Amino acid sequence: MDKIILLQAAPGGMESLLSSILPFLLIIVIFYFLILRPQQKRQKERQKLLDSVEKGDKVITAGGIYGTVDGIEDNTLLVKIAEGVKVKMERSSISTIIGKTDITPAKK
Repeated sequence: MDKIILLQAAPGGMESLLSSILPFLLIIVIFYFLILRPQQKRQKERQKLLDSVEKGDKVITAGGIYGTVDGIEDNTLLVKIAEGVKVKMERSSISTIIGKTDITPAKK
């Protein structure tokens, strides 16, 4: 009795590669749109907030201290937190700007 051996061709090389890589590419695209892109958007908004801090702005620090910006240097701010009490802090420690105050002197 003769044995017949059938040789099957290997599955398509390019099709197999594409079908195995496609789920990983899909996961990467979903990861980008759900996590990375919104995070970059929040980071740009935060940087815009920090760049817009001006003298006289009322702010809340990351530690929860309320104060008024009394002076600005490159990356540091002088924040007045009470009468006669000023602290020097990093610009990045500002959490929120809660209002702008008019620092022009009143006319008499």
